[in-house]
Amino acid sequence: MKKHFPVILASIIVLAAVAALFAFRDVEPAQEKMITATSGNSVEVYYFHLTRRCVTCQAVENVSRDAVNELYPDEISSGKVVFRTLNLENKENEAVAERVSATGQCLLVVSGDTRVDLTSEGFMYARTKPEKLREALKKAIDPLLKAEK
Repeated sequence: MKKHFPVILASIIVLAAVAALFAFRDVEPAQEKMITATSGNSVEVYYFHLTRRCVTCQAVENVSRDAVNELYPDEISSGKVVFRTLNLENKENEAVAERVSATGQCLLVVSGDTRVDLTSEGFMYARTKPEKLREALKKAIDPLLKAEK
């Protein structure tokens, strides 16, 4: 066992480093990126996920959906704001994922050519500080709604 300890320790360190890289990708808040979209008439909030989901993944979806529904009830009923949850493993969602450049689990706010990636905020705050995720969504959606008028 003593002979294998350094190898086991090195493996654990490498796995922890890889996990940290995936956990903290895009740590910068709400980066805006340009994409080609089919329409700029509405603000679309997408949560893309995989079939198997952890508690945090489910929290990102629930907190985001609840925040959008509570903050924008009139805009939802008029079709100006839309919240969609899409499974990336379903073939019928591939076209939408490609259109908005969703390559993995992510939380995106899209309107016209504007794409705001809130994935980091979603996974950082959904379980521990949901009010911060709610604020990030509002901060991303409000300017897009004003730009439409």
